[in-house]
Amino acid sequence: MKRALILLAAIALVVVACGQKKQNKPAEMKTLVAYFSATGTTQAVAKDLAKVTGATLYEIKPEVKYTAADLDWTDKTSRSTLEMQDQASRPAIVKDLADADSYDVVFIGFPVWWYTAPTIINTFIEAYGFEGKTVVFFATSGGSSIDKANADFKAAYPKINWVDGKVLNNVIDGDIQTWVDGLGIFK
Repeated sequence: MKRALILLAAIALVVVACGQKKQNKPAEMKTLVAYFSATGTTQAVAKDLAKVTGATLYEIKPEVKYTAADLDWTDKTSRSTLEMQDQASRPAIVKDLADADSYDVVFIGFPVWWYTAPTIINTFIEAYGFEGKTVVFFATSGGSSIDKANADFKAAYPKINWVDGKVLNNVIDGDIQTWVDGLGIFK
């Protein structure tokens, strides 16, 4: 009888501990990792972030794919250069994210172009709204920070709950986990 009570008490403790641990998991909040990746670098980080957070992974796809010539930032007439020089530019995207309103937290990733986010990120945000949602940027970059993107988008879309993002170059799952934990979103 005593063994049965000890066993029941142990099972109860395990059940309670599992329930408490589950409350802190990011999966309780519906999370989306959306990314635009012209060359695959940001995509790799996005996949790792989605794995760490248990999020749905979504690619922001331009209706017209970017070619190598489009991405030549040294060419003043390249597509990316022209888009970034025109603040009103909104490259068309494939709009196939069916349940955007159901997410509590949205991570948006991109390569840094001209010290900020490519204008296709504006297209994505304007297409789906995200007002009242928690949105966090992450980026890949050859040397620029994400600070201008954080400031630009906070000013442009004040109804979104912005959490400052970070450049995630050459990171591993542990680094991503540490960064996500430090955001304080999933507590």
